[in-house]
Amino acid sequence: MVNNNPIGLFDSGVGGTSIWKEIHALLPHENTIYLADSKNAPYGQKSKEEIIALSKKNTEFLLNKNAKIIVVACNTATTNAIKELRAYYKVPFIGIEPAIKPAANNSETHTIGVLATKGTLSSELFNQTVLNYPNTKIIEQIGYGLVSLIEEGNIESKEMTQLLHDYLNPMVKENIDYLVLGCSHYPYLIPQIKKILPNHIKIIDSGEAVARQTKIILSDKVGLSDMKKSKQLFYTNSNPIVLKNLIGGKYTILEENF
Repeated sequence: MVNNNPIGLFDSGVGGTSIWKEIHALLPHENTIYLADSKNAPYGQKSKEEIIALSKKNTEFLLNKNAKIIVVACNTATTNAIKELRAYYKVPFIGIEPAIKPAANNSETHTIGVLATKGTLSSELFNQTVLNYPNTKIIEQIGYGLVSLIEEGNIESKEMTQLLHDYLNPMVKENIDYLVLGCSHYPYLIPQIKKILPNHIKIIDSGEAVARQTKIILSDKVGLSDMKKSKQLFYTNSNPIVLKNLIGGKYTILEENF
């Protein structure tokens, strides 16, 4: 089955490009459209109702661009809105959740850390997932301020370094051996996080798993592209400079007030 329509992805901002990179690496012949709703970032401090409304707005933008599948490249939007999106729209949705399962199943200290937004950690979906691992101590930490700094392009700032120390050092003292990154923005912080964590603590994000699941759904239900040369489009409703720095200069970034 061939389907050359694009894969649509949306996030509260630029962070979901970490998911886009994994999908593009696995499926280089697929056209993609990425929507960065940076004007409304971060989603993590918003109410469930606001997150659902923004997610529907983003979905409709992508459907108007003929997206054949939509990747909710945002943990907060997935954990708060994907159930409603699947009920409301016919297009298949791929969500992204904190990768608690591989961390809990492989932890030798039976203690893992989860760094995520308030919206993700307080969601019903996240708390249901936690209940599946009663024998694992799960240390939750809200990453206050991290998304905003990334959206501003201040990944290497002193403020970012200080926040990461504040959030991670207590987890290290609790003897975690896995750190789960529960926000698609956070993989861009891995170089800094590695400087803080001892070498034995493994860092897990969800990018590769999301890419594999996207390929499975396309193969089984939607159709893969047979294009020799694919097209990658990026839309933002904010300053495109940070987005351009993260993805590189060769891709088309369009500014729209959505």
